[in-house]
Amino acid sequence: MVKRYGIFLIGLTFMSFGIVLIIKSALGTSPISSVPYVLSLALPFTVGQFNFVVSSLMFILQPIILHSKFEWVQILQVPMTFIFCAFIDLFMYILSWLHPQAYYQHILVLLIGCVFMGLGVTCQLLGRVVMLPGEGLVNAIATHWKLDFGKIKVIFDWSLVAIAAVISLYYFGTIEGIREGTLVSAFATGMLVKFFMNMLLKIRIKRIDKLRQQCKINKMRTQS
Repeated sequence: MVKRYGIFLIGLTFMSFGIVLIIKSALGTSPISSVPYVLSLALPFTVGQFNFVVSSLMFILQPIILHSKFEWVQILQVPMTFIFCAFIDLFMYILSWLHPQAYYQHILVLLIGCVFMGLGVTCQLLGRVVMLPGEGLVNAIATHWKLDFGKIKVIFDWSLVAIAAVISLYYFGTIEGIREGTLVSAFATGMLVKFFMNMLLKIRIKRIDKLRQQCKINKMRTQS
């Protein structure tokens, strides 16, 4: 159990670092953080603070949708989200010096951010502790209405982007925080998670095969 929570916390660290790198690329932010980021541009609060507010609303909706099917262990989403949002603000402070100049530098920072996002999501899946409120709300919708999680996740993410765009137009009269990087991070993160999970599966299979071979060798030695 301790190991699982440790892996999950490592995942939160990687994911928050990845989100901040994507923001610092200045090519748009990831869909899940688009609303908090645009709000942070318009109002005197941090990305992490707005992320916690938005995530809290997502958490509140889950028991409303699921009713008796809501698993109260999921209340751990709240402290985990607090840690996650604190990491975001911490990395925003640490990387305050990072301002890419050339376009290739923007792209490089974006791609590195996507890699960390992918690693973060992979660690969270391996930890199997709780979901963050964004995924938790998607899971609640998919469970209650018996819909495909993956399809609802895509619709949910782009709905957040649309809401962020409306907020941006209201405050600035133009689109801020949503660019080509938003599209890249949306697709690249999913692909990277799949890649990392497949890679870990292959490593696990190799270890199992190695253990089987070792068992056979030990058995032959005992028989001889």
